[in-house]
Amino acid sequence: MYTGSDIHAYLHYITNKTSVHNRDNITRTNAYFTFYRKFPEIKWAFLASMVSRNAGWNMTDLCMTPFRYLLGKRERERLFMTYERANWLIFSDAFPQLLVYQLSKQKNKPMFDLLSMFHVSSYMIKEWHYFWKYCDKNRLVHALIINEQNVIQGPVIEQDFFQHRVFQQLPYQMQNILMTNAVLFPTMSNNLYGTYVQNFTNLTKRIFLGKKLASIMFSPSVYEQTLLFAKYCTHTGSRRDYERFLKLPPQPSTPFLRMVYPVITHHDTIRIDWYQLGGIKQKWLRKNPAHKNQKIGKTFYQKRQLLFAYFYAKQALNTKKYFIGH
Repeated sequence: MYTGSDIHAYLHYITNKTSVHNRDNITRTNAYFTFYRKFPEIKWAFLASMVSRNAGWNMTDLCMTPFRYLLGKRERERLFMTYERANWLIFSDAFPQLLVYQLSKQKNKPMFDLLSMFHVSSYMIKEWHYFWKYCDKNRLVHALIINEQNVIQGPVIEQDFFQHRVFQQLPYQMQNILMTNAVLFPTMSNNLYGTYVQNFTNLTKRIFLGKKLASIMFSPSVYEQTLLFAKYCTHTGSRRDYERFLKLPPQPSTPFLRMVYPVITHHDTIRIDWYQLGGIKQKWLRKNPAHKNQKIGKTFYQKRQLLFAYFYAKQALNTKKYFIGH
């Protein structure tokens, strides 16, 4: 049994550590992966680090010349804030869970009741106790996917600002229809694995997407290549991190994330336990079919080349009109 002073010390340590590592996309990505290397049984931490890398690349895409031309400044700022807010919220919920697991390992006893003080859902507290007893790694991955997607559903996906200013606007709608957004698992070779993101606002679809990504990433051949990439390629937020290994035609450059975005100060609200409000849908617990070796590099870059070609054609047309007018 721990004393009141023990609890205060644990809360202070976990709160401080989470705040330090939740500074921006770079610190989040690194924190997830550092934790995974210490505790490889927590597979979700590696998945989270790779998805976080993708969030960084999506953020800096918005600073590329084609996107700056095709989207207004306000549209780009709102899309950035969508990525930033969702990833900040997930980290603020998930990282205390990882730290409490670390504490439990150090004390050699389950300390997961502390999670209620961080407003972690009762569903995850139950799942962490189950994992401690049975060490079902895949079940924990799926539980964390279900939990974190529920965590962002109200504050981001259903929040009025993001609904009206992002998800109902043309840039998001076109991206959804054309399936130009993807989560990529790079390697230090010409192989690029992953899958496309569609219907991001649908909670069930996001949960299925997360489970599909886990299935792809943890298939043996993909896992070994992706892990090697994560170990040796520092995350900067620029797609140059992995594009240097690909055989591609020249690409518009993407900047380092910290060169273009400031640190954002977020204001949290009291978390309402989504599990107490709505519970679990049985379809979320269904086993997905295995997805192995899903290479999407070719189609992903074909779509990007079409987008860039549209930008260059539009730019050339406007230049021609300018000279004709003068």
